Amino acid sequence: MSTLSKPKHIGRNISRIRELRDMKQEALAQALGTSQQTVSAIENSETIDDTKLAEIAKALGVSVEAIKNYCDDMVLNIMNNTFTNTSHDSSTINSINVQPTFNTVDKIVELYERLVQAEKDKIEYLEKIVKGK
Repeated sequence: MSTLSKPKHIGRNISRIRELRDMKQEALAQALGTSQQTVSAIENSETIDDTKLAEIAKALGVSVEAIKNYCDDMVLNIMNNTFTNTSHDSSTINSINVQPTFNTVDKIVELYERLVQAEKDKIEYLEKIVKGK
């Protein structure tokens, strides 16, 4: 039994980064000047030569090291550390506080007045119809 760790699957890392960047295989293929089938084959490859890897990294907008060292756990840790929801935390998700730019009571009164005016207009219209007969 070997104690050596299995090498990282570079193609899988490329696939994950591409998906995180919300990019389809067709878009990556176009950026690389190749076909979608070629990108699929690359993503199924465990190893990729350094020249091709540099081209892919440039197309994805990341470094070669980011592809080689990509780890799902690390991304999840970053997301969990950025978006926590504890009572003593003031992170981005907790700092979202929607404050209306209008007074809600004033809006209710305005809507009520419009409703009353609409009813008055209806009554006036019906009275005209009745008087016309």
